[in-house]
Amino acid sequence: MRIALVTDYYLPTLGGVQTAVKSLREVLTRAGLEVTVFCPLAQPSEDPSIVALPISRAFRPDGYPFTWPPRVAAALLRRELAERRIDVVHTHSEMFAALAGVRAAHDLGLPVVHTMHGRVDVYTASVLPLPRVTVPLLAALHSRQISHRGLRVRADSPYTATPAARSMWRLMLAQSRASDHVIVPSTHFARKLTQQGVEAPVSVVPNGLEQSVLDRIGAPVERRLAPGSTLRLLWVGRLSPEKRPAVIADAARSFARDVSVDVYGDGLSRRSIERMGAPLVLHGSVSQHEVLDAMRASHVLVSTSYDFDNQPMVMLEAAASGLPVLFCDPDLREVLPPGGGFLADTPDAEGITALVAGLQRDPRAIATASAAMIRGRAQVEQRADPVIAVYESAMSAARSAR
Repeated sequence: MRIALVTDYYLPTLGGVQTAVKSLREVLTRAGLEVTVFCPLAQPSEDPSIVALPISRAFRPDGYPFTWPPRVAAALLRRELAERRIDVVHTHSEMFAALAGVRAAHDLGLPVVHTMHGRVDVYTASVLPLPRVTVPLLAALHSRQISHRGLRVRADSPYTATPAARSMWRLMLAQSRASDHVIVPSTHFARKLTQQGVEAPVSVVPNGLEQSVLDRIGAPVERRLAPGSTLRLLWVGRLSPEKRPAVIADAARSFARDVSVDVYGDGLSRRSIERMGAPLVLHGSVSQHEVLDAMRASHVLVSTSYDFDNQPMVMLEAAASGLPVLFCDPDLREVLPPGGGFLADTPDAEGITALVAGLQRDPRAIATASAAMIRGRAQVEQRADPVIAVYESAMSAARSAR
């Protein structure tokens, strides 16, 4: 089976989708499939199984290369998909690389599988400049590639209360309708999609970590906070408003002196975080290996995401490392092994500060949660079989439709 993975996110950068695509590529290749990745690249790749898509010279949202123009990207994909005799096109985003992949697949009569990694409505509202103008523009541009006609979004949910949010949900519904099968890594997001009327088959297939990453991590070590030692907190991700890095910066100003905070990642919010003057260390964008090394040296990972993330890959890396997670979003409970994390009472700086103070008073809780992570490590391993089953289902449906 020959698979094309198409994504709008530049693979060498630090980010959840990049990590998920890299992991999936490795596990599918190990299972004997032939995998080609199509994505925008800031620099040429020497790997023949990674194909660069055309990018805009002027527009780089959140600092990433942006696939443009769609017509040229679709033509390149049509040629490459045909020459490589691709069987299934698997898209991993809702922007123009993925749209070009869908158009090329439809032109060639190939089945499309789409993984919905996150909430486009929250991301665009947080990242795009002048969202009242640019969000409708993005929706219009998307609809020129994939029809939004006839799609209705219910306005009775908090996440669809605004016209901009509903336009992005129509975008997600359109992308789903153009796919033969939709994969969602978490049940909480799958519920939202089905409530909004997604008609394509939806499978919940959690992301996971590939064997090379698990080998890099090695045997996890139980975390223990010794009396009088510094509690080392770690925050990893895109420094972007939807990830809420300002919340950990705000909380850090109230932490005791024997609490340290290291932040790994870069993005739009870096300057505003620096201006806050919080007592934390900004390490910038680094490799996955450096993140794993930082996890090994930390006591607790902090996730400030709320009502946005689907299944943060960094939480899976923490679980594999035996690193407990302090998190704000109750939906993310399903990501972690039972007992491996601490949910803040409130998703703000005060909630995080109170929980950190509680861990300092009772450091045994860190060891208990770390042990739970280690026991549940197998839960975060990437599996090939569920994804291959989806590919086979999509291929069968495509054959039946001919």
